Amino acid sequence: MKQTLIAAALALTTTGALAAPQTYTLDPSHSQVVFSYNHLGFSTTYGMFAGFEGAISFDAEDPAASSVSVSMPLMSMMTGWQKRFDHFMTEDFFGASEGDMVTFTSTAIEVTGDNTAKITGDLSMNGVTKAVTLDATLNQSLEAHPMNGKPWMGFDATTTLLRSDFGVDKFAPYVSDEIDVKISIEAGQAE
Repeated sequence: MKQTLIAAALALTTTGALAAPQTYTLDPSHSQVVFSYNHLGFSTTYGMFAGFEGAISFDAEDPAASSVSVSMPLMSMMTGWQKRFDHFMTEDFFGASEGDMVTFTSTAIEVTGDNTAKITGDLSMNGVTKAVTLDATLNQSLEAHPMNGKPWMGFDATTTLLRSDFGVDKFAPYVSDEIDVKISIEAGQAE
């Protein structure tokens, strides 16, 4: 990650844009959070959030000083089956209402390799906030996106959550307490 970030810093320096951290906004059309869990030992069930908002403050001179914040409406969850979605929104799980949000705000970034980092932050969901760590990979950082010409970045990340940490552990352990989370985001430099 350091070499990639240094290259990005050099590219930004040539355009005179490196004086301060740069803000990138998430591209909602190319950012997803996919989650999966084991259902009674029979299958792996998937769900997804997409179309959400967020921002990255990227410090090319000191990547560990960068930050990320994301928010998504809980009721934008996609489960692939309306009855499952409806059940998730009941008191058995989230007791959700319009306006309930899932948020993540980074608190620390540890650069672990040329294009990898551990991003620790506060995940808030269902009225509970817990620290989680994402294993993140910078896929690519370009001075000019090939289609829109703006500086652009793309990341993938993974983590595992426990439903019981957030009070949505109905039917555990038969329906797994562990939730595997895969994140893929793109972000363009804010205007």
